Amino acid sequence: MSGTLVGHYSFQVDDKNRLFIPVKHREHLGDSFMITHLYDNCISVYSMDEWEKLTQKISSLPQIQTRDIIRFLFSSAVEVQTDKQGRILLPAELIEYAEIKKTAVIVGVGNHVEIWSDKNWEAKKEELTSANLLDMLKELGF
Repeated sequence: MSGTLVGHYSFQVDDKNRLFIPVKHREHLGDSFMITHLYDNCISVYSMDEWEKLTQKISSLPQIQTRDIIRFLFSSAVEVQTDKQGRILLPAELIEYAEIKKTAVIVGVGNHVEIWSDKNWEAKKEELTSANLLDMLKELGF
């Protein structure tokens, strides 16, 4: 699936650790996709194509430098599929890592999706002030 994943949505995680994935995101992610932890205490969600690109890129780097990244990334990676209601099952390990209590925020970030706890997402948004973003853009040469 192609396209850019954008927007953010809040949904409740049910008692069975299932989370609804918005239709717009499912259209881009496909029938089956990968979830894992990577950084920022959120769950990263990749279409199978994007997962393949990510793993190929990491695998092409010297293993002496990437071995801990590989361990961290792959040890929590799970292939998921949505049920008939558009929900995925979040593993307890990933829920704990992302500190999700009841409400999760699903954020489109271009080529993948991130799932945040509502608390951590609010804290991240507070960090992303206009001044901070301007400094980041300047540092990148924009």
